[in-house]
Amino acid sequence: MLEISGLRVAYGGIVAVKGVDLRVDAGELVCVIGANGAGKTTTLKAIAGLLPSTAGSIRLQGEDTAGLASHQLASRGLALVPEGRGIFGRLTVMENLEMGAYLRERGAARRDLDRVLALMPRLAERRRQTGGTLSGGEQQMLAIGRALMGRPKLLLLDEPSMGLAPAMVQKIFEIILGAAREGVTILLVEQNARLALELASRAYVMEGGNIALSGEARALLADPRVREAYLGEPAA
Repeated sequence: MLEISGLRVAYGGIVAVKGVDLRVDAGELVCVIGANGAGKTTTLKAIAGLLPSTAGSIRLQGEDTAGLASHQLASRGLALVPEGRGIFGRLTVMENLEMGAYLRERGAARRDLDRVLALMPRLAERRRQTGGTLSGGEQQMLAIGRALMGRPKLLLLDEPSMGLAPAMVQKIFEIILGAAREGVTILLVEQNARLALELASRAYVMEGGNIALSGEARALLADPRVREAYLGEPAA
């Protein structure tokens, strides 16, 4: 579904991503963990066409995405739920969800609306509220629901648990797992390393703009280096 090779991304003279190789197969849930400033969000923005790369390649379903704008990538089945959610605060919950289906045929979108509301019944309860009046967790649900309304082939999630209470974090991760079980391919960037590694099939650890470790998520969860650096456990 996604293949990245030698990706480099810079902000002016500062190289934030330094030759990343990464792969996500169809139907997989893959996570990327790492400290602040590791290059995780920059990588997602480059995949989504929001930042230009200075070297390397990004291929979506075998197609090189070089030169494609973010709206063109959206029409090819890529959706990004950005850090900070990015919902339309003055639109209602229903209007936000409908915006997610902007590129789709109305009848098909209606069927997906029922599916999204079944996955997130709290949104159904608040369908007439404006997005700006929702709690942080509800806004995160809405951002994910809006992305799912586009029936994405690849869903990029950037820090979906950020700033949420533990109970709401658990609910958000249940929604992500539900989407994955429906067959949505997901690349998840997340600072809650334990939950991300428990959820994903494979994982990458980013440090200083590079991939420091990669492998099966369960294996990385048991790795002493990961447990010390990202789970707060003392070194053996």
